[in-house]
Amino acid sequence: MTNLAEGPNRMAQRGFIRLFWGLLAIGSISTGATLSAGEPADLTTDAEKATFFKSQVEPILTRRCLKCHGGEAKIKGDLRVDDREALLKGGELGPAVDLDEPKESLLLKAVRYDGLEMPPKGRIPDAEIQVLERWIKAGLPWSDQTDAKPKMAKAAEPAKAEEPAAPVWPYREVVRPPVPVVKNPGWVRNPIDAFLLSKLEAEKLSPASEADRTTLIRRVSYDLTGLPPTPEEVAAFVNDTSRDAYEQLVDRLLASPQYGEAWGRHWLDLVRYAETNGYERDGLKPLAWRYRDYVIAAFNQDKPYDRFLHEQLAGDEIAPDSVEAQTATGFYRLGLWDDEPADRPQARYDMLDGLVSTAGQVFLGMTVNCARCHDHKKDPIPQTDYYRMMAFFVDVTDQNGRDSRKVGGESGVEVMCVAEKGQAEAHVLLRGNPNLIGPKVEPGVPVSIDAGHATFGTGPGKRRAFAEWLTDRRNPMTARVFANRLWQFHFGRGIVPSPNDFGQLGEPSTHPELLDWLAAELMDGGWKVKRMHRLIMLSNAYRMSSKASEQALARDPANQWFWRFPMRRLTAEEVRDAILSASGVLNPKAGGPSVCPPISAEVLAGQSVPGQGWTVSPPIEAARRSVYVHVKRSLLVPILATHDAADTDSSCPVRYTTTVPTQALGFLNGQFSNEQAAKLAERLEASKPGDLTAQIHQAIVLTTCRQPQADEVARDAAFIGSLRSQSGLSDHGALVQYCLLTLNANAFLYLD
Repeated sequence: MTNLAEGPNRMAQRGFIRLFWGLLAIGSISTGATLSAGEPADLTTDAEKATFFKSQVEPILTRRCLKCHGGEAKIKGDLRVDDREALLKGGELGPAVDLDEPKESLLLKAVRYDGLEMPPKGRIPDAEIQVLERWIKAGLPWSDQTDAKPKMAKAAEPAKAEEPAAPVWPYREVVRPPVPVVKNPGWVRNPIDAFLLSKLEAEKLSPASEADRTTLIRRVSYDLTGLPPTPEEVAAFVNDTSRDAYEQLVDRLLASPQYGEAWGRHWLDLVRYAETNGYERDGLKPLAWRYRDYVIAAFNQDKPYDRFLHEQLAGDEIAPDSVEAQTATGFYRLGLWDDEPADRPQARYDMLDGLVSTAGQVFLGMTVNCARCHDHKKDPIPQTDYYRMMAFFVDVTDQNGRDSRKVGGESGVEVMCVAEKGQAEAHVLLRGNPNLIGPKVEPGVPVSIDAGHATFGTGPGKRRAFAEWLTDRRNPMTARVFANRLWQFHFGRGIVPSPNDFGQLGEPSTHPELLDWLAAELMDGGWKVKRMHRLIMLSNAYRMSSKASEQALARDPANQWFWRFPMRRLTAEEVRDAILSASGVLNPKAGGPSVCPPISAEVLAGQSVPGQGWTVSPPIEAARRSVYVHVKRSLLVPILATHDAADTDSSCPVRYTTTVPTQALGFLNGQFSNEQAAKLAERLEASKPGDLTAQIHQAIVLTTCRQPQADEVARDAAFIGSLRSQSGLSDHGALVQYCLLTLNANAFLYLD
């Protein structure tokens, strides 16, 4: 018998903690498992051994072990304790008992809490441990030594193998569904409308009427560029009588460089983009901004989504001499990193967990990370799937390696990227603990999607193979997940409302057929993203008004059937950028190192070293778009933080909108908003000198894009007059306060 204490079996020793998870401390009922002082030290006859097993050992095994290792259909760790031969054979990690060296048996190490700790809820009494020691020393006797395969009386029969169930949505292959026939075909501009309308008709609901042109251009401009349209652009669109005026508007905005800045921001949310490591010191990630610029450029170039994924996961393998492809692998470096961990193996696997979690949720819409310590509780994701996915990433250089390197020779470009560093083995970690090494695993993907058909190597090239598998037509998840994200960022809510989780812990799809049609359209169209934007935005569904009807509110108050366009508040970045646009100081400069706008001393005081890592940029640089603001994990720009900027510690699939008093208070008293209100007032005074009515009119147009009514302007003028007469403000001071009010109004902050 092999000695399990020897080095080659170190993995089995560590793994035993999982195999004896079932040794739970259920209670302290006496089992009669005590040795009297006069009891013989050794058991000699078969009769003595059988009696000893039946009266003292079997009660311990039954109460402490049988539930998980013989008492139920599912046997944990493939270890049975109701069969002597099965116990000697052990489970998936090797023998539990060593008859050659009884004292070194893993069973005894576990119950003694000697490195292992079983049961986990409390050590069993010493008397019971002594019984098990005596039993193993006696050769593991059973109740009937003449039986070739003696069984414990209370053992359960092995579960019968079941036929594998047919895959359920969303794990089924994407098949383009037929476009439904509707009662009102006149409302249908493209198949998207038919899918939505068929649901609405079934629910006895009618779609809202089309939004007016001012609302449409404001909606489309923010949607595609994250910025409001200029007054000149609004006037031109409203007065354009050509039949394709709306189509031309969409095409113009898709071609603008601001499109990539807006939609790149969505992707940066998903992949945890930040430029520092987090934790107390929150050190800098050198050149992280190059990854940000790569993402923005990819959207502006309309890079196919499949190529976009391939470069981020395996750019160094696809095109080792390409600066662009190398920069894309900065994806691996975006997460949290503890630069002085108390437990280095734990820190290493936490970093890898971030990659598995992000890849699983962002690309596949699966919470694979729930299987780090055990099989997923709700979805068909065994723990081995988690570590098979991790095996794709174990070889890449981590933060302890070189942060950056030059690509393209001596004259090349200081990018943040990764490379293969060897052929490290991947193992299951028992209970997710890197100090408890389980069985070795090979790179692989979730069996619920692939059923084990795909094969991947263990050396260089496995990440490329994984990336190519992600966008293979036979993988049903990638296209569904990204099509759902496109819908979500246009309509404010996904067809699957939990876009990072298509499983049982998420929310069910409201229109699965529509999502399958969009996924098929995405793949059939060469994974081109701008094509999908155009398809969605040219539908009647996208052009609907956000106005509600009493009947529809009564039947569908949450608007889950999309009978109207969902109103939304501007995102944090849109709020800041729109303020800069209204005040006339927005700097359109694109790309390059990030900027640090001024932050008040009170906010900086919250750092362990106030002001560390935040060198304030010159005013013209500080006025650049928010996507170019330095993302420091321990220090957020207040105007962004109060308006729900993304949490960079993990993938952020949805910007959850809060409405709290601190937002209005921050607006009225914040340094940034007051400075910009003053600049807006100066802009109004310069363009409409001495004409308060014209100044008010322009302020409303700049902040809401609409033309105000005469009585509205009159009321605002009266308000400004009261500031002068009752508060003693100067003409300029009163106008500044009015501008502050317009920037804090719902009409400015919300999008119809």
